[in-house]
Amino acid sequence: MSPVHLTPEMCERGYNNRAAVPDYPAYFARWAADSAATRAELKPELDVRYGKRPKETMDLFSAGGRRGLLVFIHGGYWRALDKSDFSYLVRPFVAEGIDVAMVNYDLCPSVDIGTIIDECRNAAAWLLREGAAHGLATRNVVISGDSAGGHLAAVLHATDWAAMKVDPSPIKASVSVSGVFDLEPLIHTSMNPDLRLNSENAAAWSTVHKRPTLAAPLLIAVGTIETSEFVRQSQLQWDAWPEVRPSSTASGPLMLEGCHHFSAMDALADVRSPLFRETLKFFG
Repeated sequence: MSPVHLTPEMCERGYNNRAAVPDYPAYFARWAADSAATRAELKPELDVRYGKRPKETMDLFSAGGRRGLLVFIHGGYWRALDKSDFSYLVRPFVAEGIDVAMVNYDLCPSVDIGTIIDECRNAAAWLLREGAAHGLATRNVVISGDSAGGHLAAVLHATDWAAMKVDPSPIKASVSVSGVFDLEPLIHTSMNPDLRLNSENAAAWSTVHKRPTLAAPLLIAVGTIETSEFVRQSQLQWDAWPEVRPSSTASGPLMLEGCHHFSAMDALADVRSPLFRETLKFFG
């Protein structure tokens, strides 16, 4: 549950990352340019369809299927951005022999968050079933995501895979960067006309109210200079699921020194960053 002391004004300030990082357009511009260059160089299999809705597609970057598969789910508060904005993250993983699948999903308000959750579950199930036919190393899979994608990565960690008739054993870990795990505070933000959250569905879609269904570790990371709400959210999820804490971060979430919401995302692809190093460990 959200702390009772959070006023609507505090919620707006705590979850408005663009206001908190005024130079965010420079990040978006750099991501777009670097992502286009990465696609031109690595020549991925683009817009592979995993479902029938408009954005149920993914981009597949092959490293030769040697070491494992990183699945990345993008952020944007479930209502913005695209898989193509994040291709720049791929290069250091491919260099390490790791395939990458960049997942797209339909956006609010065209669909609701529950539909997005279903889409991401279907994307993961498709990869586990069909990925090997596309040359991907689906025997060793790590699910990752940033911001809203961090929430969706945690949702996959709490999915009833047996009901979907999917063997989740190839999923070795999940990595959630700057996630939102309790959706209730977002009811009180200016985003909610698009998100259409209320107390009932916010509770149903919040991972802090669920139990993990995977025995695999969940790495939770957040920047030290993100808003206090994002730091609180990461601690909240870390507290909620003690049984899946990685041994390397058993004392708390991985705190990314000097990172705000957008530079925390960059840390995933920075070979000098503890986030990159910890993620790489999951591939053996």
